[in-house]
Amino acid sequence: MFKIGVMVESFRKGLDGGLKAASEIGADGVQIYATSGETHFDKLKGANLVSLRTKLKDYRLEVSALCGDFGGHGFQIAEHNPKRIEDTKRVIGVALELGTSIVTTHIGVVPDEKSNPRYAVMARACEKMGAFAENEGVVLAIETGPENAITLKEFLDDIGLKKGLGVNFDPANLVMVCRENIPQAVKTLAPYIVHTHAKDGVNLKPVSAEQLYNSFAEGGIEGFHATDYIREVPLGEGGVDFDSYLKVLSETGYSGYLTIEREVGENPTADIRLAVEFLRSKVGKKIFPGRKN
Repeated sequence: MFKIGVMVESFRKGLDGGLKAASEIGADGVQIYATSGETHFDKLKGANLVSLRTKLKDYRLEVSALCGDFGGHGFQIAEHNPKRIEDTKRVIGVALELGTSIVTTHIGVVPDEKSNPRYAVMARACEKMGAFAENEGVVLAIETGPENAITLKEFLDDIGLKKGLGVNFDPANLVMVCRENIPQAVKTLAPYIVHTHAKDGVNLKPVSAEQLYNSFAEGGIEGFHATDYIREVPLGEGGVDFDSYLKVLSETGYSGYLTIEREVGENPTADIRLAVEFLRSKVGKKIFPGRKN
């Protein structure tokens, strides 16, 4: 049975406020950013690390995954990759300290054409990080979104690591950017899915993934507005058919986290609470697995 998680930062209440809110709505676990703010990997050591572990225990929460996303263009730029790879290794170390074996990240836009020089740059970076992760007993989970499911699967197949690389399946990203058939995308990526985001969205009109993600990476592009093309909405109000999505996800054998991520909205706590109730109704559970209610 699925577990319910929440991205701590989605509450916009800071670490303590986010952990408290996650516990109050009955979540099993939380995903935490390890590349910014008070939980940056440079800060999560010594007393700070002990304090976080204590708070998680007190709130009866586990860490579903750490987010090791560094923003920008991901691992598309060769000269930037050595530092990003080393920093990712440090995030992996923190993940182990917090008892999770999953680190999620965006890697940039995988080109459709394997002859594109950027394809090899990204593959080399992922191979290095994946091999390190595998040796540590961790999976580096690439978040879906910029490219369609088939392109991402072929990219992972080409690298050929069996355990160190996986997928953080975000159905909203695939709907908003790629207009994907979500159940089919799950079937395509099933061997790699180790974590998911519970998020919903709509595509307003076709958009170039390259242009969209470049606008995010560069803090905006003059004359281009992402909101003209995509919109994140509360669970159940967008293009993700959660009934069929969760059914196929379960049929593939996945029984991990559905981690709620809410990146917009004026009242994220209310939205997240509704999202928990929405997921609870879909998975048919009156209580959450793994929690003492």
